[in-house]
Amino acid sequence: LAVTMPCFGTTHRTRSNAEILCDELQVSFKEIDIAETVHSHFRDIGQDESVLDVTFENGQARVRTLELMDTANRTGGLVVGTGDLTEEALGWCTFGGDALAGYNVNVTVPKTAIRRIVAMLAEESSDVALSAILRDILDTPISPELLPLDESGSISQKTEEILGDYEVHDFYLYYFVKYGFSPRKLLFYAQNAFDDRYTEEQLRNWLSTFLRRFVGGQFKRSVAPEAASITDFGLSALEFSVPSDMSARTLLRELDR
Repeated sequence: LAVTMPCFGTTHRTRSNAEILCDELQVSFKEIDIAETVHSHFRDIGQDESVLDVTFENGQARVRTLELMDTANRTGGLVVGTGDLTEEALGWCTFGGDALAGYNVNVTVPKTAIRRIVAMLAEESSDVALSAILRDILDTPISPELLPLDESGSISQKTEEILGDYEVHDFYLYYFVKYGFSPRKLLFYAQNAFDDRYTEEQLRNWLSTFLRRFVGGQFKRSVAPEAASITDFGLSALEFSVPSDMSARTLLRELDR
């Protein structure tokens, strides 16, 4: 049972793609417009809706989780987590929101691998309509769609413009977690691996973002639901156990030097 829950930042493109994809895959589809519930919630807590802050964003994610959890209870189902390894590493998930589920399926698969898998399925599918919709999903900017649309009705919140390119973050993630590279070694390897595709300033800034967000998001990973082990490394509590109050200062000092 697939559930779409449009709100303030949902575009026609992503809403339509979700429905078409479910139709092509013969998946049951349900829409719950959460806008009125979110408005009511904001009134309850005194949130000014003109202030587009983290409360404005996370309130929507938590309402979506409420709807999913109770729909699961009503239908005798299980909420399947939508997050992946890169989001888990960067803490790009709402605590008590999309970080919660009954079970995580893709949380040991990095974002770049998911892109490759979707591209492969689009290439190999004999279903022309399914192939087309998968390609359009790949061409859509990655976004949580929690901020209002721009004047043209398009996505205004693009994740990679905020965090940096996902392929670089996945590179840092792999060598930091699996091999324990230091910040200095990570930057050196990245400069060689990506050659002239990114400037040293970009790689350094994105590494700083990665280190700060990786450390800062540990408290979410400490209580994350169980996950399938698909790749050979992950960040579940069984595989990666560190204190939630650890500091990134030492790592960032080395990077600054």
